[in-house]
Amino acid sequence: MALAPLPAQPAGTPWPTVDWPVGAPLPPELTARLDAAFGDERLGITDAVLVIQGGRVRYERYGEELDHQSRFPSWSKAKSITQALVGLAVAEGRLDVHAPADVPAWKGDERAAITLDQLLRMSSGLKFVEDYVPGSVSDVIEMLFGAGKDDVAGYAIAQPLEHAPDSHWSYASGTTNIVCDILQRTLGLKGAAFEAHMRQALFEPLGMISPIPKFDAAGTFIGSSYCFCTARDFARFGLLYLRGGLWEDRPFLPAAWIDYARTPTPTPATEELGYGAQWWLGLGGEGAFSANGYEGQYTLCIPDLDVVMVRHGRTPLENKEVLAAWVRTVVEDLRQA
Repeated sequence: MALAPLPAQPAGTPWPTVDWPVGAPLPPELTARLDAAFGDERLGITDAVLVIQGGRVRYERYGEELDHQSRFPSWSKAKSITQALVGLAVAEGRLDVHAPADVPAWKGDERAAITLDQLLRMSSGLKFVEDYVPGSVSDVIEMLFGAGKDDVAGYAIAQPLEHAPDSHWSYASGTTNIVCDILQRTLGLKGAAFEAHMRQALFEPLGMISPIPKFDAAGTFIGSSYCFCTARDFARFGLLYLRGGLWEDRPFLPAAWIDYARTPTPTPATEELGYGAQWWLGLGGEGAFSANGYEGQYTLCIPDLDVVMVRHGRTPLENKEVLAAWVRTVVEDLRQA
């Protein structure tokens, strides 16, 4: 399957390492639709919407008492940040995604066949219930807030196989925390030392000064769920991927790693969106890819429009399809503009 071509940074448009350049405002009717989201009860609470096109800000608005310096929860958008950190290690030859994952606890049992690629693609076969309804059986709640909260990777590593590796797709936050454990042990960095690595290797070169990653008591980055950032910094991260791994006109992440992130993984027919490697596919139409988080946190990259769209807020779980429909409508309006 051919991937959608990624757009280049337009000539004469400065990279947003220091500050975002500003472009022409969106058409009034589209601006009105975006403004209306801040009062639409079906969407819950909208805290921020930012639209970057051609590398320039074309729309930016925040909720009451919030602004461009406000940090927002990533929830599962952190998974895509984890994927970038893994990509840097792969580029240095420190990790091989197609080799069996280096998890000492699995040596000698059937889980030893699981590869890092299968973990990144949510196809490991490990048992993990991803349910956010309080009171139900939920491994993600138990991992983040219950018995597993002090060692999130350990909790996920202990799960048994439910399916043969690479035979079944199932979205599981636990697998991302296993990936974080593998990456940190490979680099020999835990806690504050790994946070310093995140800043030096990924955030600071992009001009991302706001990120606050969260770690568990074992010193593992909770890469499934926790990296607080401003909307502008989430947009910087999205632009890195939309530009095929280039930053300041120089290779930062290999183009092949960006393509790896957006290469489809086989998913069940019941799954509305496609999935790549720690990135979702298709929310903004064919070729689009996105970092998605609980309650409607989105960093959406749309190659054919050269758009990065960031949305933060608190949309009730039962209305998530209403929000997805709103996003699709906005994207269609952008295509018509």
